[in-house]
Amino acid sequence: MILPIFLITIGFIVILNSAIPFLLKRTVAFGVTIPEGHTDNRTIASYKKIYSTTTLLVGLILLAAYFIWAKIVNPTEERLVLTGLAIQFFVIFVSMGLYFLFHAKTTRLKRDNNWGANLKQIKIADIAIRTKDEMLSAYVFTIPMVITIGLIAYTAIQYDNIPDKIPMHWGADGQPDAFTTKTPFSSISLLCVLLILQAMMLGINAITKQSGINISATRSNASRVQQLLFRKYTSWFMFLLSVLLTVLFGFLQLTTIHEDIGNEVLMLSMPLGFLLLILIAAAVYVFKVGQSGSRIDVVHEDEPVSGITDVDNDKYWKAGIFYVNKEDPSIFVEKRFGVGWTINFAHPIGYLILFGPLLLILLIIFLL
Repeated sequence: MILPIFLITIGFIVILNSAIPFLLKRTVAFGVTIPEGHTDNRTIASYKKIYSTTTLLVGLILLAAYFIWAKIVNPTEERLVLTGLAIQFFVIFVSMGLYFLFHAKTTRLKRDNNWGANLKQIKIADIAIRTKDEMLSAYVFTIPMVITIGLIAYTAIQYDNIPDKIPMHWGADGQPDAFTTKTPFSSISLLCVLLILQAMMLGINAITKQSGINISATRSNASRVQQLLFRKYTSWFMFLLSVLLTVLFGFLQLTTIHEDIGNEVLMLSMPLGFLLLILIAAAVYVFKVGQSGSRIDVVHEDEPVSGITDVDNDKYWKAGIFYVNKEDPSIFVEKRFGVGWTINFAHPIGYLILFGPLLLILLIIFLL
């Protein structure tokens, strides 16, 4: 079962990375702002094609080689997992290498041709638009957390019935392959990790809801619609992720308490089903929504506006990936390369959100 899981995961990574340049806004290419009038530049179009074709070919070759190697050599599970992970990282490494190459080329092309010099930069602020924001409230994200707290209470009640050895890791076949001694802490450690992840989802949604809504100066009406839907779908995607994590972790916790409910078929289907649902949801979100909702169809497009362009804030984007702007109160901002959000590295809270949950989870693992 390990081989199909890695084939699906690698295939998803390859397709997603090769498609990224075509999921972005027209006015952004490889992390660089492209002023109106130059968004259809042939040179940039060729950069996108080379990036996508190269990433796709490298990924497909590695995917085929991985499959053939696994069938001929029949490696151990450990070698199969390590090789699969190595291929995933290599595909990402290749795509990022191409990104940095074309980011530099696009930056140079923009500078050498002095794009946007004769255009007036406009930033639109719409205070009333927040009243139309349909992102989920924090209360909705507390529902999975309440379920987790209930599972912690149930674990405490059933503590005497829990086996002396508690699973702390599950293999690709869904069966536990590493155990730890039962203690009051170890018996709820999995739920503590889940609670941290749920709190992270809640925090990201709440802070994202307070982030700025970027309205295009040249497509103000269309961008309003796309921005609102982008934020709504992002919120729902994070909530779905929180729910799926709750179902998976909750199931594993119940199988720890009641060993008889976890038959082989169910133990295998739960993590596999979780993976497939996450990948399907991510694919729908990425390819349906796109960066800032750029792939969402708008019924009434704006009439072309000449002589103006959106504010060029390239100076705040380091390498087109890392956003550092002390003047922007937003802690989360929309990615420039990819779909979703990234943090404003100029705010300490961003680092807390990025590293805080990870450190807490590592602490739980260390204490087991």
